[in-house]
Amino acid sequence: MAVKIRLQRHGRKKAPYYHIVIADARSCRDGKFIENIGLYNPIVKPANIEINRDRALHWVMQGAQPTDTVKAILRYKGVMYRKHLQVGVNKGSITQEVADSRYNEWISKKESSILDAVQKNKKEVEAFHSQMIATTKVRKSKEIKPEENEVVTAPVQETNIQSENSESAE
Repeated sequence: MAVKIRLQRHGRKKAPYYHIVIADARSCRDGKFIENIGLYNPIVKPANIEINRDRALHWVMQGAQPTDTVKAILRYKGVMYRKHLQVGVNKGSITQEVADSRYNEWISKKESSILDAVQKNKKEVEAFHSQMIATTKVRKSKEIKPEENEVVTAPVQETNIQSENSESAE
């Protein structure tokens, strides 16, 4: 039985969120699955990803093939790096302790970079909102409304009516 790690769509029209599931390759996209290992919400910025890393590693080591999007998610969350380290442990290249320390170090760096990106994004959004508020205040202050009692008169051009009449009479 060929096993895949793939996304199962949920949510309403134009507002999807996905479950990351282990499923038989022959079953349909939203059909039967073996195990649910996480959630993926691409709508929020940055995308919200919750995954059980241990179960994902277990299935990847058993030979489950992730789809392209799920493979990118697993790489982002460090599951593929952990698999790489585990293969090195199985071959005898490194010990389990060294592999665990490298993985934990990588995870801490990754989480700190994500937090920095989130804070930078919040600052950009706040700056944009403050700029938009400032421009709307300037627009409102520049608008000048005439008073209701004030009458606006247009300039009138004077024409020489006598000279036109005298020319037509001749």
